[in-house]
Amino acid sequence: MYSNITGSLLAIYSGLRQIRGELYRIAPMKTALAPIVAPIVTALLLSMIMLTSSFAQPEYWKREGWKTDFSKTTIDYSEIMSGGPPRDGIPPIDRPVFAKVADYKELSDRDPVIGLEINGDARAYPLRVMIWHEIANDVVGGKPVTITYCPLCNAAIVFDATVEGKALDFGTTGKLRNSDLVMYDRATQSWWQQFTGEAIAGEYTGTLLKFLPARLESWAEFSKRHPDGKVLIPNNPSMRSYGRNPYVNYDISSVPFLYRGAMPKGISAMSKVVVVRGKKDETPYVVTLEHVRKNGPVKHGDVTVSWKKGQASALNAAQISKSTDVGTVSVVRNTGEGDKIIFYDLTFAFVVNAFHPGIKIVQ
Repeated sequence: MYSNITGSLLAIYSGLRQIRGELYRIAPMKTALAPIVAPIVTALLLSMIMLTSSFAQPEYWKREGWKTDFSKTTIDYSEIMSGGPPRDGIPPIDRPVFAKVADYKELSDRDPVIGLEINGDARAYPLRVMIWHEIANDVVGGKPVTITYCPLCNAAIVFDATVEGKALDFGTTGKLRNSDLVMYDRATQSWWQQFTGEAIAGEYTGTLLKFLPARLESWAEFSKRHPDGKVLIPNNPSMRSYGRNPYVNYDISSVPFLYRGAMPKGISAMSKVVVVRGKKDETPYVVTLEHVRKNGPVKHGDVTVSWKKGQASALNAAQISKSTDVGTVSVVRNTGEGDKIIFYDLTFAFVVNAFHPGIKIVQ
């Protein structure tokens, strides 16, 4: 009976996802039908997600084909919910293709990119591409890395992909926890929380990925700093509507999507915040983007957080390049021998509160 019920739910659920995907693929802004029908289908889809979330348990996931050792975990599995697509339904990029910065003309100056430099190898990962794939497995400057972007949390994070001497590559589970991307490694099928870099289920449970310093910046800034660098381009330009934002007006909405946790107090859940993480057991320093914009540079110990205009939001207008200006954050640490770029994250207040309940947010 269990398999019959879940099978029927998943069949309906799959059909709704296909309908919604087709409506948006046809060009939602160009037809009269899609904008009317798409929200209805989305509402039905959300209902199905909430219904099927009652089956968010290891036995059900094993029926989906997972080989994960679910006996090992650091979380309550009831916190996991379906994000919609199945495993790798949001396809990670495993064989990234790049163009030379000097030759590439597809990006506007304001387009947001994840800028990364390792051992003199500088690469830009445009959010117009990453928003459709969320994960890119790459080797930069001889180091295996995993570039990630979770749109629902606006979390652009780069990890060292080497764990216990072994280079891992990652995919999307199709699951969320606290609205954040749950990844998996293909070697052990352990599940990893993108925002924290921690393995939350499986063989690697409790293991932490190493954060690598990267910048969420404008294309103009990256290309000026690295004219001889490389930029990620779509393997197949017709695969997705690259340049279009599938999460229109998300960053100005009042509530997060697919989130059922506690909301932060004294601040809007969707307020943008800068998160600066210290050592493993240190409490992160969190400050609102608005505070940095109005009062910056902001100093916290030996760390300086600054802001300047010129970068478009990836989660506002339908066309990313035409979106509102959220600017670029820079975080450096004074080492006594000059400023060193350090890892930071630009996310929403609800995300920080979900993973660090009650944490102080400077406003």
